[in-house]
Amino acid sequence: MLQSKGYTIITGWLETKGFRPFLFQEQTWERIIKKESGLVNAPTGCGKTYSVFLGAIIDFINHNPESYTTKSNAGLQLLWVTPLRALAKDIGRAMEEVIRELGMKWKIGIRNGDTSVAERNKQKKQIPEVLIITPESLHLLLAQKGYPETFRTLKILAVDEWHELLGSKRGVQVELAVSRIVNSQWSLENTKPSVWGISATIGNLEEAKEVLLCPLNKTGIIVRATIKKELEIESVFPDEIEKFPWAGHLGIKLANKIIPIIQQSRTTLIFINTRGMSETWYQTLLNVCPDLAGSIALHHGSIDMELRTWIEDNLHSGNLKAVVCTASLDLGVDFRPVETVIQVGSPKGVARFLQRAGRSGHSPDATSKIYFLPTHSLELIEAAALKSAVKENMIESRDPMMLCYDVLLQYLNTIAISDGFSPHETFKEITSTHCYQNLTQEEWEQILHFITEGGNAMHQYDDFKKVEIEDGICKIKSRKIAMRHRMHIGTIVSDAMLKVKFLGGGYIGVIEEYFISRLEPGDVFTLAGRNLEFVMIKDMTALVRKSAKKKSIIPSWVGGRMPLSANMGKKLRATLNQMATKQRSQTEELEILEPLFELQRQLSHVPKENELLIEQIETKDGFHLFVYPFEGRLVHEAMAAILAYRISRIRPITFSFAMNDYGFELLSDQPIPVDDTNVYDLFSPEDLLNDIQRSVNNTEMAKRKFRDVAVIGGLIFQGMPGEKKKARHLQSSASLLFNVFSEYDPGNLLLRQSYQEVLDQQMEEARLRDMLQRIQQSDIIITFPQQLTPFCFPIKVDSMREDLSSEKLEDRVRKMQQQLETGK
Repeated sequence: MLQSKGYTIITGWLETKGFRPFLFQEQTWERIIKKESGLVNAPTGCGKTYSVFLGAIIDFINHNPESYTTKSNAGLQLLWVTPLRALAKDIGRAMEEVIRELGMKWKIGIRNGDTSVAERNKQKKQIPEVLIITPESLHLLLAQKGYPETFRTLKILAVDEWHELLGSKRGVQVELAVSRIVNSQWSLENTKPSVWGISATIGNLEEAKEVLLCPLNKTGIIVRATIKKELEIESVFPDEIEKFPWAGHLGIKLANKIIPIIQQSRTTLIFINTRGMSETWYQTLLNVCPDLAGSIALHHGSIDMELRTWIEDNLHSGNLKAVVCTASLDLGVDFRPVETVIQVGSPKGVARFLQRAGRSGHSPDATSKIYFLPTHSLELIEAAALKSAVKENMIESRDPMMLCYDVLLQYLNTIAISDGFSPHETFKEITSTHCYQNLTQEEWEQILHFITEGGNAMHQYDDFKKVEIEDGICKIKSRKIAMRHRMHIGTIVSDAMLKVKFLGGGYIGVIEEYFISRLEPGDVFTLAGRNLEFVMIKDMTALVRKSAKKKSIIPSWVGGRMPLSANMGKKLRATLNQMATKQRSQTEELEILEPLFELQRQLSHVPKENELLIEQIETKDGFHLFVYPFEGRLVHEAMAAILAYRISRIRPITFSFAMNDYGFELLSDQPIPVDDTNVYDLFSPEDLLNDIQRSVNNTEMAKRKFRDVAVIGGLIFQGMPGEKKKARHLQSSASLLFNVFSEYDPGNLLLRQSYQEVLDQQMEEARLRDMLQRIQQSDIIITFPQQLTPFCFPIKVDSMREDLSSEKLEDRVRKMQQQLETGK
């Protein structure tokens, strides 16, 4: 390779820019030229994109040494799959710069939900050499008649940010698309494209590679960058540590402390975990420092695309001083002006934290600088745990999804729209993927029976007989069914969204229907950093006007709170162990928290790594049982229900629950019978599955989950654009189907999938079982404090949130803190 013309031209071009290729980039180029497949693993900002993209160009130059600058309309050479629309523009910009400077005639095309019809038609007539596409748009491409022609010239299929897609249904969509492109009969062995994943570090890198390359039936290789990117983590400390902390409020109080950080940096990204809080932070920073007006922006997924694009462009050019953002800017290429990152609140996972930290100093030799701003005192333990986890490179794994029948149903309808499919060939192709490798012939027959005849339960209804078999080929012939299906390709099922527009025109963004439905005309809410007065709903659009009112309602979007990852939980327990054993603290965070821990010791106990702390406290509200497994909100929610069920078998008793990432509370109006004689039995992993089913309304949870499964599988039509069905109509349609299947087709695969997803995703059953096994090997410490403790106080406050407005809650918490501190 070192002697090839392509290599000489590319290294020469890099030299003109003052760069030399990294070893991992050269290794990737060499493998690409040999038509091998694999996974590139490198830290954020170290040139992962160039490792595959420049490899494709070197290969093209080597095959066209005399005509590489004049050859045009060469057909699709590189298909670049990306999870985010926001990434596409940035990647396209970086690629176009290379093509222009090399004097090549390649065209770079972008294909996603924002691509205009005119641009799509242009691509259809003449496919660009590089197509940057999302998983959804790639499936739309497979729904076009004659699509095999598009892929005939394809040399490389690259999947960017594969660690983000793995473990999601969008990742499954990618697996299916890869299997079709590399295994179809029109893809001959000698012209089969190679497949490359591009990934930041995750805990199961080898498995990530296997999942992506599974359809190729080749092992492939991992090319690792040996670049050690320097990372500085600095906590922003409050002037005074509250001994009785509560979640959420502290961050805003520290806003004035980050103004100097913003002013001293060229550009700062301020990451907020939820869209609602990002709106609050944007307003707060403007109030604290009005000078930022015009140089600070707000970026999240519900803001109008044009405004988001403007922000991304100005971030790229360095015109913006600061951007308050959510995960919408987690990933990205070439935002070089970003000098500093501020993380507000715990990111709840090591990988997410590193991804965000890598957005600063976005070049290999630059140090990434990230500030951690706690939203309550105890989050400083998470900061200490993060520092330790980063040092040990303790990064989360992403478990691949298995047997997603809903995605498979959707996919079969997709390829039935275009040129149809042969059941025998397609079964082989589908079972070549990691997700469907265990799909049985019987399950396959059940799926085919469902799409052609409506299955056992729905054979009376023509709407479910979408696919017809003609000469052994499965096809959708109805134009109406085909059109409906194309509109709903995708696996992201969000709550029903309404557009938000000014009365006089002008689009602001989208907001969830459930939020708008609670507003009265005249109510003021905040979106995209503006205060808006709600006027009315018309044609699935919320019409608003600008409001000068200072007070407004901040929308809360569903799915706001991220649970603590298993790795973070483990690190948190290890960090607590330092405080429990009074080891000399290695970090500033723990030193500052010492007064809080001293009070916790006096009132109760600080648990070691091999201990589970249980506090029993009686107050005027009743009898409280607080348990601290430090395993994350979802596990605690499930454990609280199971524990309540198991206690009620000892004595009939009713409970209310509250939980956070550190522990949970059971509250009753009578003493709770938990003591040394029964506590290990109450936390036993024995009969766990049955107890889950008895303790939680499993059917109700599965019914809610079934709505998403049914939408993805195409059983529920969501309506035409502009007249989408309301969320409650969708839920009632799903409930009806759920009941019909339960009664007439209990073995239905989608029904089975819904129950499994509840266990795996909502209950985190595997993690719950691991926790109970750990507790069986631990010492369980039961204490009886005379008052609320620093550990239980935030859980107690969380239980009050539902009933009180934020102002009333703050007043109530202040009073409680004063009473606890004075001991009255």
